Amino acid sequence: MALGILGKKIGMTQMFDESGNLIPVTLILAGPNYVVTKRIKERDGYEAVQLGFDAKPARNVNKPDAKRFENANVPACRFVREFRGEGSQDLEPGQTLSVDFFEAGEAVDVIGTSKGRGFASVRKRHNSSPGPRSHGSMYRNKPGSMGQSSDPSRVYKGKKLPGQMGSTRVTSQNLKVMKTDTARNILVIKGSVPGANQSYVMIRKRS
Repeated sequence: MALGILGKKIGMTQMFDESGNLIPVTLILAGPNYVVTKRIKERDGYEAVQLGFDAKPARNVNKPDAKRFENANVPACRFVREFRGEGSQDLEPGQTLSVDFFEAGEAVDVIGTSKGRGFASVRKRHNSSPGPRSHGSMYRNKPGSMGQSSDPSRVYKGKKLPGQMGSTRVTSQNLKVMKTDTARNILVIKGSVPGANQSYVMIRKRS
């Protein structure tokens, strides 16, 4: 089988366990997934299966992709990703996967794109301490010393400075599947997952 499936983050809510403890959970719409293409080692150099999620109108697909979806006899999809692994060879183009791919209590990794925060200060981006508040210090929110003066006359790589924050690929590891709702194709995962609501994610089995 494939190593995971694709989904869309709906949002967060809460549930209670048998002991009455409150558990924060994330709801993910994770089905149906369509097998679009299978990569084989003899032809492509590696083994993987390509899954598609979230159908879209065929008129919004370019010709190469349209042919790929047509050959697999699946609808055109907005979100297409590959899962590598030997188990991917068990699937064939045209098959469908749903949330019953996972079981309650199973551990998974969720991969998504974190929320973009734009150009952020060094305090917000790296959680640095502020400067003194005394009158005339002029060092309240600045990043600090840049390094030596004449030697080496440059800023060392890795210096924590202001810059673009967020909007990067993030993997939340070892999350627990609390429930699978096969009727509505919803996966309930304990804790938070990266990304904003309505953003696409990859849910991968723990190896």
